[in-house]
Amino acid sequence: MRRRPMHMSDEALDTLRSALVELRAELKVPVAFPKRVLKAADKAAAQPQLHHKDATHLPFFTIDPPTSKDLDQAMHLERRPDGGYRVYYAIADVAAFVRPGSPLDAEAHDRIETLYFPDLKVPLHPPVLSEDAASLLPDKDRPALLWQHDLDAEGNVTESSVSRAMVRSRAKLSYQGVQQSIEDGTAEESVALLREIGKLRETVEVARGGISVNLPDQEVTFEDGSFRLSYVATLPVEGWNEQISLMTGMAASQIMIDSGTGILRTQKEQADQHVVRRLHEIAKLLDIVWDPGVSYAALVRTLDPKKQKHMAFLTEATTTMLKAEYTIFRDHQTPEYTMHAAIAAPYAHCTAPLRRLVDRYSGELCVAACADEAPPKWVLDALHCLPCDMARGKGGAADRQTVDLAEAAVLMHRVGEVFDAAVIDTDAERDDPLKGKVYLADPAVLAKVASTNGQSLLLGASVRARLKRADPSSDDDKVLFAVP
Repeated sequence: MRRRPMHMSDEALDTLRSALVELRAELKVPVAFPKRVLKAADKAAAQPQLHHKDATHLPFFTIDPPTSKDLDQAMHLERRPDGGYRVYYAIADVAAFVRPGSPLDAEAHDRIETLYFPDLKVPLHPPVLSEDAASLLPDKDRPALLWQHDLDAEGNVTESSVSRAMVRSRAKLSYQGVQQSIEDGTAEESVALLREIGKLRETVEVARGGISVNLPDQEVTFEDGSFRLSYVATLPVEGWNEQISLMTGMAASQIMIDSGTGILRTQKEQADQHVVRRLHEIAKLLDIVWDPGVSYAALVRTLDPKKQKHMAFLTEATTTMLKAEYTIFRDHQTPEYTMHAAIAAPYAHCTAPLRRLVDRYSGELCVAACADEAPPKWVLDALHCLPCDMARGKGGAADRQTVDLAEAAVLMHRVGEVFDAAVIDTDAERDDPLKGKVYLADPAVLAKVASTNGQSLLLGASVRARLKRADPSSDDDKVLFAVP
C-alpha cells in the first residue's frame, strides 16, 4: 500500500519549495525532457498509429482530481437487458504513440513512472502526449484499449475482453462532483451505476478475502507562523472507482495466465510468526482490538484510516507484512505463485499506462491474447527486464521523503521538547536494538528514534521521547527522536 499524495497549502509551499528542489536533486529526478524526446513526442502526437474500431458512440466519462490532465481511464456503465451489468473501461493507448526503441520509449524506461510532489508533477511521458494527444480528455477522439466486462446481478465478472478502439469522453468529472450528484439523485444513470456496481464489487472483495484501504490524503498548512499536518478523508466514490480498476487488473492477469505469457503483480502474505506477533503487539499498544483467530484481512476492514492510531497501524503493518513484486512468465511456464495477497486474487497493473511503464506492456499482452494473436516481439524482448526496470522507480522514495520533509517542517520549531510516544518498530532483528520507530499521537507522526542510554528499545513500550532533530534540509534523518 503506497502512501496517499501529500498536499501543501500555497503558504507551506512557499516556505518549503527550496527543500523540495533539493529533494528532487538528491533523488536525481529528471524534471525536464531532452530536446530529442520533446521533438519525438511532437511527431508522435501528430502521427499516431491507429488501427482501432470505432466506439465513439459510447458516452464515456472520466473521474479525476479537477486539475488532472493525464487521464488514463474513462468508463461507461450500463445495465444488461438480461440482467446484470456491462462495464466499458477505456485505457489510454500509449503504444499508439510510443514506438519501440524510439527516444520516447528509451526515456520512459529511464523514468519508469510519473512522480508526484506537492509543488509539481514529473511525468513519465512529455505533456504533449500525457496531457493532450494520448490523454482521454473530454470531447476528443482518442485511441484506447477498450475493456468490456460483463457482470451478473451480484457483481461477479462472467466475461472480460479487450481490444483497440477509438473512444470519446463526454465529460471530465471530479470525485467530489460525482459523489454529490449520486447522493442528491441528479447523476445520469451511467454515473449513478458506479455506486451500485462499486458496492457489489466491494462485497465480492470481502467474500474472497481481499483488502482495499483508501488511506486519507495528508495535508500540510502554514498558519500563524507554524506548520500543521492533518489528514483529509477520501470519498466513497474513490473506493467505487478503484473497484473498477481492480476488476480490470484481475481480468488482465487471468487473460495473461490463460494465454501463457504475462507479467503479474504478486504479493505473498507474510506468515512469519515473529512478524505476526509483533503486529499484534503494535495493535495492542495503539488500542486496536485484534482478537485471536481474526485474520489480518478481517482486522483491516474494521479500521478507519481517518483515526490517527488506525492510520499509524495501517502504515506500519502494510509495509512490514506485505511485499509486492512483478512476476513474469512465458511459454505457459506459469509461476507457482500468482496471487496478490491483499487483493486475494491474481492481479496485474494495466490501467495507468500514462503514469506507469509496465501497464503499456501488460495491455499489449492482453490485446494480443484476446485477438488470439502472438504477443508483439517488442513486448517479448522487454518482458524479462521489466521487473528490474520497475524496481528502479523512484515513486516510493519520493513519497516517503516528501512525508519526512513535511513532518520535519511541522516539528522544526519544537526541537528539545519531550513527547509521549510508543515504540512501534525496532531494529533488533537487524542487530541494532537501540534504533527503531516511534508513533506520536499529537502531532500524528511516525519517526525514527534512538536509545541514548544503552538500553534496547522494547516493542510496544510507552516512552518519553525528546525531539533531537527536525530539519527539512538535513541530509540525514530529517526527524529523529531520542529516548534518554
